Amino acid sequence: MNTEALLSDIRRELLDGGLRGCLLVRDLHTGEELGIEPDTQLPAASLVKIPLALATAERIRRGELDGATAIDVQPGRITTPGPTGLSRFRHPARVAVDDLLYLSTSVSDGTAADALFGLTPPARVSGLLQELGLTGITVRHGMRELTETPAERLGADQAHLAHALAIEAGTSGRGHRVPQLDTTRASTGSARAWTGLLQALWTPSAIHPDVAARVRDLMGHHLLRQRLAPDFQSDATRWASKTGTLLNLRHEIGVVEHADGQTFAVAVLTESLVPASSQPGADILMARAARRLRDHLRQL
Repeated sequence: MNTEALLSDIRRELLDGGLRGCLLVRDLHTGEELGIEPDTQLPAASLVKIPLALATAERIRRGELDGATAIDVQPGRITTPGPTGLSRFRHPARVAVDDLLYLSTSVSDGTAADALFGLTPPARVSGLLQELGLTGITVRHGMRELTETPAERLGADQAHLAHALAIEAGTSGRGHRVPQLDTTRASTGSARAWTGLLQALWTPSAIHPDVAARVRDLMGHHLLRQRLAPDFQSDATRWASKTGTLLNLRHEIGVVEHADGQTFAVAVLTESLVPASSQPGADILMARAARRLRDHLRQL
């Protein structure tokens, strides 16, 4: 199948499965890439924890933060709910900055991320990205805002209504009645911008090697592996990634390193057109689409 036919087939397969997709796969050695709408800006959801980790690790390297400093996380002060880590704690905790980095990035703990945003606010994270020459990603808010959507107000038994609103209340210019889905108010990035960040972390760039290695390690230990990992992880590959999920958005960015030396950055950002919170088939479709792009690049 030629490239044009492949891209058309992937678009059709995603749409038939109820997904609009923005994808980019790039060979980090040759620079060759394949994508579908890679420049479309979408809300970042938890992908923003990668720029946060980068900014935090860079500030530790500069001596502006001490990774051993313990931060008091008090219930009622940082109240971001979530399914993992400190987000599920019932009592006060003292956690070192280094360990908050692990919880935020590898465990995708929103409360840990907000504790780090308390040290490095969103505007500072965006500023550090600009300093490092990383464009196309905007960090506008912390994680608490992501837990104040119609889904939380309506409850689990009416999740389909929240997803229907997410699907139907957008505008052609990417505005949205739900602020967290409005690209003028939310943290955002495109598949190309996220791929550029991955390339800067995996190949020589303005990012200090020690900082890049730290973020790569955190992504390599990411615990949520139900989305793209099944199609990219094997005994002959290493897969490091970060997922992002918010209402009808399902994202994952990552890098697959093959035993033969080939390395590919993968960014898959999707919007579901199906008003349901549980859609395991969407994860399968995302992984299949990304793998087909990667496989085609390997053959070029």
